Amino acid sequence: MGASVSGRYPLAVTGESSVLRTNIAGVMLRNPVILAAGTHGTLDEFNEVCPLDRVGALVTKSITPEPRDGNPTWRVIPARAGMINAIGLANPGIARFERHLAERLASVPTMVIGSVAGFSIDDYVRVVAGFEQVAAVAVNGSGSSGAGLELVELNVSCPNVRTGTEFGHTPALIRELLLAVRPAAPRLKLIVKLSPVCHDIVAVAKAAIEAGAEALTICNTIPAMAIDVESRRPRLANITGGLSGPAIHPVALRLVHEVYRKVTKDAHGTGRAVPIIGAGGVTNWRDAAEFILAGASAVEIGTALFADPRAPLKVVRGLERWVIRQRAATISELVGSMISS
Repeated sequence: MGASVSGRYPLAVTGESSVLRTNIAGVMLRNPVILAAGTHGTLDEFNEVCPLDRVGALVTKSITPEPRDGNPTWRVIPARAGMINAIGLANPGIARFERHLAERLASVPTMVIGSVAGFSIDDYVRVVAGFEQVAAVAVNGSGSSGAGLELVELNVSCPNVRTGTEFGHTPALIRELLLAVRPAAPRLKLIVKLSPVCHDIVAVAKAAIEAGAEALTICNTIPAMAIDVESRRPRLANITGGLSGPAIHPVALRLVHEVYRKVTKDAHGTGRAVPIIGAGGVTNWRDAAEFILAGASAVEIGTALFADPRAPLKVVRGLERWVIRQRAATISELVGSMISS
């Protein structure tokens, strides 16, 4: 692809450029672009349309203790600036994941992040323990081209089920959950996916980190609904769902900025930042770069995959060119580097 603007760095298109290498809680990703849970299949099915060896990581579909069919149709509808979904955590359950999907883990050509959901503390502990077993087996996979399973993301903020989302709403509950989950996963790093509509996301983020979270994802979808004005019926069978896509990007960006500035930039008074994964409306590299400048170390892409399955590859290329134009040695130099005065 030719020389960089500075002449110092090669401009690769494979996702492997050293300027994009990203550290999430001690786990190295080839680049900061992550496929979000529930938007690309259960595990590696998306490899058929978007080469997974060119993205930093993927998050599995959110897994619960028992299999779930999810909500009835319609459960995904377009919105003016994105989409509204009420999938309802449809997934195969942790036992089936362990029996039938975990064996594919070694052949997944990128880092896998397990997504955990549930309706009680015991549910979360059970699924995390299952992922711990999967990680223990996968770590010894000989001849593997994949990066394995070292991270799990606790989904405490799904708006499309009746219960199980309250854990991400108050500092006390998130602390209780993490203190219970942490012993079940001694080898796994814990990411907590926070809600954009909790009463005080700064307080919840602080409590999560103090209780053992090693990274945060900010944020999930925003509760929403749509009505058919002719039939006068809700367009979603679940009545309400979660709004995602470009409409929520400015909201998510502000939340990342607030949590980075007030909590994670110097979470333990050591000068070391706890990484944030920015999620919400990333459709191009500029959206991703905004998250980086606001304080995110990586970004998740979800809704954009429905419109353009190869959007992550374009984001990777755009970020690489941007880092080089900014004359930074690595993208980590740009994390939280927004100039505010």
